[in-house]
Amino acid sequence: MGIRNEPLAWDAAENRARAKMVKTLSTYTAYLIRDYAVSTARFDLKQIAEEQHIEEATKTFAAATLSGARPVDRYKDEKKGIYYVVVKMELDDVTGMLMQSKELNRQMRDFVRKNADRAFERLEKEEQKREALQQNPSE
Repeated sequence: MGIRNEPLAWDAAENRARAKMVKTLSTYTAYLIRDYAVSTARFDLKQIAEEQHIEEATKTFAAATLSGARPVDRYKDEKKGIYYVVVKMELDDVTGMLMQSKELNRQMRDFVRKNADRAFERLEKEEQKREALQQNPSE
């Protein structure tokens, strides 16, 4: 929408249609959550301190080679200036693409796991800081 160079607009619409197809056919999503809660009370139970920390991490990645994907229809909404392109792939081409993407998905899963560990390391450092403050509140 809003592109005045018409050939560029058609190319952008076609590329976005292909990207949407990749997202539909081959998306890897990893979801991680870590929950921390603590309740501390003095001996007389008159002072109770509670805290909790929840960290959530979600990563989504999509990549594939669309061999055989081709535009089969296109439409321009003249009033809004929006370009639409329909991209089609034969079922055999989709099957082949999904078989080839298995290795990439394994690599991406490993990448996400590795980087998610960093988020949990930061969380553990925060927990250690809080524990130190609880033990030595004057610092």
